[in-house]
Amino acid sequence: MTRRPQHDARWGIPDPDGDFGPQPIDARKTRLSNIVQETGAKTIHYLYDFGDSWDHVIKLEKWFDNTTTEGLPFLLEAAGRCPPEDVGGAPGYAEYLDAISDATHPEHEHMRLWGPEQFDPNVVDLKALEAAVNALSDIWKPRRHTTRSK
Repeated sequence: MTRRPQHDARWGIPDPDGDFGPQPIDARKTRLSNIVQETGAKTIHYLYDFGDSWDHVIKLEKWFDNTTTEGLPFLLEAAGRCPPEDVGGAPGYAEYLDAISDATHPEHEHMRLWGPEQFDPNVVDLKALEAAVNALSDIWKPRRHTTRSK
């Protein structure tokens, strides 16, 4: 018997000790495409980095059946550069951008030296992003099972 998840269900990696409240459905046992199809969800909230609380909102605009990617990730488009690691979530990133763009900001020199050299939030390295997404697709592709001859 399979259970149909509710629209407000939570997926994640369950805490082995169960110390942090209700446990999510084990995300290691499904794919995002299955969750979307099973729940009919059009919007998904994805929390990345619990310390900095990056809350991403993923909106499903169109479902493509019979694509050559068959549920594997692929890059449609990209806008903007990823924030530096450990910048302090969305509020910290906003403060970082203010500081590096204003030479009179009290934290300008510190943030300029702390962050990546020549950081421009509008520059996108499409080749690097495509390579990363393609690497994920290669990892997630189903492997052909071969039978061994005796």
